[in-house]
Amino acid sequence: MVRGKLEVLLVGAKGLENTDFLCKMDPYAVLTCRTQEQKSSVASGKGSDPEWHESFVFTVSDSVPELTIKLMDSDTGSSDDFVGEATIPLEAVFFEGNIPPTVYNVVKDQKYCGEIKIGLSFIAEETRGSDFLAQRYGGWNESS
Repeated sequence: MVRGKLEVLLVGAKGLENTDFLCKMDPYAVLTCRTQEQKSSVASGKGSDPEWHESFVFTVSDSVPELTIKLMDSDTGSSDDFVGEATIPLEAVFFEGNIPPTVYNVVKDQKYCGEIKIGLSFIAEETRGSDFLAQRYGGWNESS
């Protein structure tokens, strides 16, 4: 079983649907990995093409199939607007260890509504099993 730290680099987004009619929207991202949730800063006045360049770290295992990124528009005085979301499969990063910033589709109501650029890296935790004991006790299990 693979366990470790998943680092997510939230680079930016492009071509998002502007949910504010009178001004540029103020987007932010909510990143969810199983039960862990983290929120980016608000890209104030950045409109449809925000940039964040923020990193987030999650504790994960190979039983976590995907990362979900929900894009929201911060509104003062009313509830925030849902802009769209991207679902990123994690299997490749578990094997590769690093996926450079890549563009993923953002969808809303099953329709394309922009793209988001995300980089991923995974650092596996060392397992402490029989190899650990052999190193610590000088290979006692191999003696006759």
